[in-house]
Amino acid sequence: MPIKKILVVDDSPTERLAMTELLTGKGYQVVTAESGEDAIARSKSEKPDLILMDVVMPGMNGYQATRTISRDELTRNIPIIMCTSKGLETDRIWGMRQGAHDYLVKPVDGAELLARIQALG
Repeated sequence: MPIKKILVVDDSPTERLAMTELLTGKGYQVVTAESGEDAIARSKSEKPDLILMDVVMPGMNGYQATRTISRDELTRNIPIIMCTSKGLETDRIWGMRQGAHDYLVKPVDGAELLARIQALG
């Protein structure tokens, strides 16, 4: 299934804007969320083809949101790429165990992110 709509989840307005500009410049439709709770609600209402999930956010973190989305009947088939500053191998393993399909460490290289998105589509 080709990826057209991407949900960008990050509590940083700067990160959301940078990701949005990168992705819309390549023709993707982008919707955003600024918290884990918002990400869960948007994943159900917007039905994105892919979610780019930050980890460190106030309230529900990205690991918790990823676990919830990947285990919900309505959203379990949406791939999630974690994009986070948490770069330890244990962080990556934990993210994948929560249901993430891929894991990138910030600052995210735009070309690498686009290649990973292409690989999923």
